[in-house]
Amino acid sequence: MGLVGPNGSGKSTLLSIIRGEEEGYTGDVELTGTVALVPQEIKHDPEMDKASVVRDYVDPDKRYEDYKIKKMLNGLELDVELNHDPKTLSGGQKTKLALARALFQSPDLLLLDEPTNFMDVAGKNWVMNFLAEYDGAVIVISHDLELMDNALDKVLAISPHNSTVEEYTGTYSDYTRLKSEKDERTKRELRIKSLHLKKAEERYQNMRTVPAKAVLRRKIERERLTLPEAPQELKKIKISLPTPKRVGELPLKASEISKSFEGQVVLESIDFSVIRGDKIAIIGKNGSGKSTLIKILLGMLEPDKGEVVRNDDLSVGYYSQEFETFDFEKTVLETFCEFTNKDEGYARGFLGKFLFSGDKVFQTIGSLSGGEKTRLSIAVLTAQDNNLLILDEPTTYLDVLSQRIILEALKEYQGTMVIVSHTTEFVEELKPNKAFIFPEQRMVLWDPKYLERVTEI
Repeated sequence: MGLVGPNGSGKSTLLSIIRGEEEGYTGDVELTGTVALVPQEIKHDPEMDKASVVRDYVDPDKRYEDYKIKKMLNGLELDVELNHDPKTLSGGQKTKLALARALFQSPDLLLLDEPTNFMDVAGKNWVMNFLAEYDGAVIVISHDLELMDNALDKVLAISPHNSTVEEYTGTYSDYTRLKSEKDERTKRELRIKSLHLKKAEERYQNMRTVPAKAVLRRKIERERLTLPEAPQELKKIKISLPTPKRVGELPLKASEISKSFEGQVVLESIDFSVIRGDKIAIIGKNGSGKSTLIKILLGMLEPDKGEVVRNDDLSVGYYSQEFETFDFEKTVLETFCEFTNKDEGYARGFLGKFLFSGDKVFQTIGSLSGGEKTRLSIAVLTAQDNNLLILDEPTTYLDVLSQRIILEALKEYQGTMVIVSHTTEFVEELKPNKAFIFPEQRMVLWDPKYLERVTEI
């Protein structure tokens, strides 16, 4: 089964409830057989904390030969040694390890929350083909369900407006067709009822007798309550980035940057300048040094050698797929006010545009889904006038509609941009003028041939 719905609609929460890892809900869950859940983010995994090497974590019962484990890891595009400490891996690598562990366990019910987030097309196809042949039951949340289209038996669609789950029998293609037909019927019904209400309100305005007006008023109010909810695509978020404040011709310059970890050289003698207005795509496989370079540019990490020179007027907006700039104990409202220096009244109004309304602003960052954290990050960026945006995989947790909305906003941005993305279409439409490529560790003028390397993971 595919589980679908916009970011923040409750998909991840539902899987956690089924798995028994969520509290504060009413109702019952009846389970038969074994269950395994792989979340979209590995925040804290006690089993991984206990394991000293990858092999002990992936196959704790020693049921498989090394070659079989390596074959699985290769399929998941995870290039790590079996004796490597899993706790030192990146967030994306930990998620792949957790997926491998779950697949080796072969549970009766496998719950997967965005299992292909950190993979290129080949890796996504491998995972979806594996799941299509899986003997047990699978409930999967994914923005790539079309890859698994023919293998799906049904789709469960969560409506964020009335908190219900609608069941559609058939493939993902069947679901999109049936959902589209239903939305068209809903829109027609909404137009007809809205027109009827408008005429009733015109009659109300022209009536003279108070009792008759009171009767009609009550009738209008009852009819208004029966209006169908507008389909989601009629409620798109509109994002426009502010005009960045002025900065010098050279906002940032890296001179002879080198960095090693435990004797392993990650960056060596990197030297480049960022010119005002540049759009730079950082391209390279995971683990090649992209995140290390970004953190050094931001000043979050000190280089072993060299220096980063920043213009006095430089103002940087940073988005990270691992959200390490957020305090997970603080609320949405506290976080927004802290990063933007805006008052609470302004913050609540602004956050409402990003679907954080009512009590949602009092949720802690740690309780948000990956897509909601992304939405908050973008809200923070759009409330500031940064003249340099550094974006590390900004589309990882977003549904297709949200990806398009953010892409259109970034295409209009007038400042300087450095972006890491493994989504070819995203990079292509941003039209970078330069690329910093790994493992070569050098800046080059943009050439369409580099698009072939964008999906490498």
